[in-house]
Amino acid sequence: MNLEQEGRAAAPAVWPKRLGQTAALVAALLAAVVLAVGLGSVTIPPGEVLGALWRGLTQLGGGAELTGNDVIVWQIRLPRVAMGLVVGACLAVCGGAFQGVFRNPLADPYLLGVASGAGLGATVAIVAGWPHSSIPLAALLLALAAVSVTLVLAREGRRFPPTRLILAGVVVGSVLTACTTFLILRGEDRARQVLAYTLGDLGFSGWRDVATVLPYAALGCGVLVLLGRALDTLQLGDLTARSLGVPVERLRLLVVVAASLATAAAVAYVGIIGFVGLVVPHVVRLAWGTTHRVLLPVCALMGGTLLVLADLLARVTLLSQVGVVTTLLGGPFFLWLLRRERHG
Repeated sequence: MNLEQEGRAAAPAVWPKRLGQTAALVAALLAAVVLAVGLGSVTIPPGEVLGALWRGLTQLGGGAELTGNDVIVWQIRLPRVAMGLVVGACLAVCGGAFQGVFRNPLADPYLLGVASGAGLGATVAIVAGWPHSSIPLAALLLALAAVSVTLVLAREGRRFPPTRLILAGVVVGSVLTACTTFLILRGEDRARQVLAYTLGDLGFSGWRDVATVLPYAALGCGVLVLLGRALDTLQLGDLTARSLGVPVERLRLLVVVAASLATAAAVAYVGIIGFVGLVVPHVVRLAWGTTHRVLLPVCALMGGTLLVLADLLARVTLLSQVGVVTTLLGGPFFLWLLRRERHG
């Protein structure tokens, strides 16, 4: 019995459990949205949050104006929550795709230098005073440049050994972070804005930012999800994948470009938010299995939920910025992962 036949045989027992888990995750996402919109300097009960959302969806199209708590919901908190959902989904999907394409459990946009490259591109655009709409493009160009340098440094023939890949990514990311710090010090009048950016912050997000980021994020993540079947085949090894008709090198290039596009979109307006792309795919694998056709869409749901809750925690505590929260959560997880890999 081959892998595909084994999967079909196991499907009747596995799919009800997966559907139940996915329904629970969707419910958790909706609860996180209502909680994040309702809590803040002005507390809005869940019933009023749902009422405000319903009124906004049904009345705004008719030209009605927002009043009372509806203004807080629609103009202040909901754009921030929407940006959290988009960014969390992007980072988690990219992390799952990077780990799959390099067959390396430690790969994620942050560790491969992609996020640092995107951060430098966005910082250049902010400090130079370029138009708001140019920030994602600048982030994308530097993200692609960063991951290209990382791959060149890590390459050993046609292989990308995990240790070399991580070391190269850390070195590239460190150099780019130093460049970003230099620009912050040079651009004194914009230092506060850029410093908040490098720590990761959803607080500046508005509907215009969400509308700008969404097409890039949808295109990048959409391509990665469509490549799920090819990524599953790649897990059998390069030789087997080639024998089954998968163009391995072209697949890797396409995944890197699509993931860099989505990462640049995620980083462009909210800054560098680490470890979401590392933590979420591992948690999803434990509960939903390793099939990328399932893994990547579920990563999008869980990544969005995690970032909305992390941002809520940042707002109601002294941690203040979402990037600080994800780093405090992801750092210990990364150390546990390294320990498990060493003993595995």
